[in-house]
Amino acid sequence: MSRELELTRETPATAIPAGTTTVLPSGTPVFVMQTLGGNITVRTDRGLFRIDARDADALGEEFAAVRADASDAPTEFSEQAVWDALKGCFDPEIPVNIVDLGLIYDLVVEPGPSGGHKISVKMTLTAPGCGMGPVIANDAKQRILALPSVDEADVVIVWDPIWTPQMISPEGRMALGLN
Repeated sequence: MSRELELTRETPATAIPAGTTTVLPSGTPVFVMQTLGGNITVRTDRGLFRIDARDADALGEEFAAVRADASDAPTEFSEQAVWDALKGCFDPEIPVNIVDLGLIYDLVVEPGPSGGHKISVKMTLTAPGCGMGPVIANDAKQRILALPSVDEADVVIVWDPIWTPQMISPEGRMALGLN
């Protein structure tokens, strides 16, 4: 995916790592860096940006089908389904999901107000001050809320303990070539 493409229309994007939103003009040359978790990370002469799956068509037909994998959505709730949903969230700069990166510190399932479930997640980031933190946390929240019988989801970013590369799972280490 290292070939250069041009955006076919004005495209909303999120600057990485600042987390600020912008619009990339039509005709902007981009290099696709990764297409994980239903989003696309591109490099431009202005830096790295994340393009949401709903705007993937701006990269051309081959990217129009990029989306979060809803076809694998569970039909019943389980704690494992929450973990699996979180594994669909990716740091836009690292090709490993947030669970295997070791960013999820705590996950609590409680009864929800309408008879469903309330999910509370504590997560961290690989670097303090990363502007993408709220974006990644919101991705996690939206994936959890999409699960059956989830009434509420709360995803908060914490800084204790400080994340270290030793927290990466064996699967994540293998994906990153750290074995």
